[in-house]
Amino acid sequence: MKRALITGITGQDGSYLAELLLGKGYAVYGFARQDSWYRPNCASHLTGKVEMIFGDVTEGVDIAAAVQDAKPDEIYNLASQSRPGESWARAPETLLVNGLAAVRLFEAVRHSCPKARIYHASSSEMYGQTAVEFHDEESLFNPVNPYAAAKVYAHQMASIYRDSYDMYIASGILFNHESERRPLHFLTQKVAYGAACAALGIADSPDRNERGRPIVEQGKLALGNLQVSRDWGYAPDFVRAMWLILQQQHPADFIIGTGLSHTLRDLCRVAYESIGHDWEKCVFSDPALVRPLEPGKAVANTSKAEKLLGWRPSVTFEEMVARMVEAQIRRLERFI
Repeated sequence: MKRALITGITGQDGSYLAELLLGKGYAVYGFARQDSWYRPNCASHLTGKVEMIFGDVTEGVDIAAAVQDAKPDEIYNLASQSRPGESWARAPETLLVNGLAAVRLFEAVRHSCPKARIYHASSSEMYGQTAVEFHDEESLFNPVNPYAAAKVYAHQMASIYRDSYDMYIASGILFNHESERRPLHFLTQKVAYGAACAALGIADSPDRNERGRPIVEQGKLALGNLQVSRDWGYAPDFVRAMWLILQQQHPADFIIGTGLSHTLRDLCRVAYESIGHDWEKCVFSDPALVRPLEPGKAVANTSKAEKLLGWRPSVTFEEMVARMVEAQIRRLERFI
């Protein structure tokens, strides 16, 4: 039986990945802070099915102990401060979690489990503002926020460790991927939540945004720059790619995305159309929510993943958004 260690198991990707690996007969070990595991999280339903190891990913001693205890064949490094917008206010923490923690993991594996295969989660945010729209594995990075800068550092170190110590470290440069399990502080989930409130006639939502205001207030959803565009895909498709990446004979980096770009306006339109509403009557742009710098338009060139992994997305943008809205409607019905 193969053994896998997942850092960041309590998040969206970690929970879907754990389900995938359990379905393939793996013994799955999760690594997380104790307080994160014992409060409600995306993987709460897997209690008793995965073996938990508690610690802080930024502490080298903790991650080294986790590697020694799990003795994994595969390691999926998904732990992250996952909000680019928030990284402006938490820049030092973001560097520790998204950058240095990865190096501490590589060091732990190098010394105690050198044959383990490591998947490292990189991000399309690393491309930042570039003149190129379609990105492949050779595209240059130009990060425009602390989150992306920390991800570039970890990505480069993954390559350095791979080449210097002959370690199996493969990075997935993942474009935006969403699902019903996204926390409410993520943009896509806020839009799904806003559409759900509109469907149920909720004028002032019970949940609040980062400024302490209702996410939907007086029937309106406040968002930032409606012209920003992203290559948005469905998270379960992306974790399937993570597993495929570690099944290759040799480690390599792969871009994972849909190859399609949608603006925030498109996202709002699809979400509100799914419940028969006009989004323009329910959404407005609030300048206070606009990032200091926004990445440029970036779309994934997934030809390498398609050719070598046989991977393609299976869920469309419209299907994904509709699923997210439906999940928020079910959740909010409890408050009515």
